[in-house]
Amino acid sequence: MADILIGFASMSGNTEDIADLLHTHLQDAHEVVMEEIEDIEVSNLKEFDCILIGSYTWNDGDLPYEVEDFYDELSEVDLSGVPAAVFGSGDPTYPKFCEAVHLIQHQLQISGANLIQEELEIEMNPDEESDLLRCKQFAEGISNYLSEVKI
Repeated sequence: MADILIGFASMSGNTEDIADLLHTHLQDAHEVVMEEIEDIEVSNLKEFDCILIGSYTWNDGDLPYEVEDFYDELSEVDLSGVPAAVFGSGDPTYPKFCEAVHLIQHQLQISGANLIQEELEIEMNPDEESDLLRCKQFAEGISNYLSEVKI
């Protein structure tokens, strides 16, 4: 049974809803801890078998204020080989849809994390049937990976 961290930042509740859905799909097979990003000690990320990081995108492609320190601290930690994936919500009326997801994913790569799943980007709230299915498939991909590597 893998220990999974789901870290998230959510202003309107959309990204937290995605995190909750992922937690629901993963909790039967894994130990899952959910924390807001601003409460996560980046130095403790290696203690988890897998990390899932979610964020909304602020304004026109910016990281939310509460994610900035976490993002900066990622460059100071070695996450070599740590399985990771990124998710988030965004507003398609802005030209850089879910840009915070891309920024975090890139920073995780630089830190050496092993990105095991394509990012999950949801338009606003995950309330459409297709969004719910995509969240389920994202979680299943994570779980299948962890089962294959016997974590």
